[in-house]
Amino acid sequence: MPVSDQLIDMRDPRIALGLLTRLPFGADLRVAADRGPHSAWAFPFVGLIIGALSAGIGALAFLVGLGAGPVAVLVVLTQVMMTGAMHEDGLADSADGLWGGWNPARRLEIMKDSSIGAYGVIALLLVQTLRIMALSALATSGFWSLMAGIVAAACISRTSMVGVMTLLAPARRDGLSASVGQPSPLTLVLAIVIAGLTAVGLIGLYTIPATIAAVVCAFVAMSLAKARIGGQTGDILGGTQQITEISVLLILTIRP
Repeated sequence: MPVSDQLIDMRDPRIALGLLTRLPFGADLRVAADRGPHSAWAFPFVGLIIGALSAGIGALAFLVGLGAGPVAVLVVLTQVMMTGAMHEDGLADSADGLWGGWNPARRLEIMKDSSIGAYGVIALLLVQTLRIMALSALATSGFWSLMAGIVAAACISRTSMVGVMTLLAPARRDGLSASVGQPSPLTLVLAIVIAGLTAVGLIGLYTIPATIAAVVCAFVAMSLAKARIGGQTGDILGGTQQITEISVLLILTIRP
């Protein structure tokens, strides 16, 4: 079997880092193109790294005595800096396109436009408010609740991207999502196993409702994308990551 077709390649985590973050550890572009969608199994590892680094900043802020609100904002700021606001931009573009156009072609055109409209602004405002409030609630629940929640949500939400990529074809022939390609079902299963084991180790039985919430959000995003633009795009994947992350964080704020 050619290396490019193998289920696992040790270069895949670096490829995934180069695709999903601005961290200076990405693989060579030729290697990334060779592996294509096969590297998507490593998306949960990207979530683990982003979650761990942002949780580390949160931990420092927590330990020096900052309040829950500032800690939450610092965590979000750290994640945005590491990803270059890629997922937040995808959320805004998805909101503008899915609700702002009158046909699939026009919606895709709006999503490709770099400017942001009213739907995008509202989506960003509401989702980021929920994100910060959920992290603040976790911070008030204790140090471990916050740390574990950040990492688990980061892993699960990036696995949801692999699910949408696998189950829904790209809506356009160009663009980031089309250039990466569709992962195989085995790649998706591997990503789910990695994220699931990580989540169980961090949040225990909360993994079950958190996963259900993430699946529901990913299904809604996928259904909307299919109905409104005929497939998924990089913006849809970014928006999916955002709403699934928020859903996991909100589930973790529920205490028996």
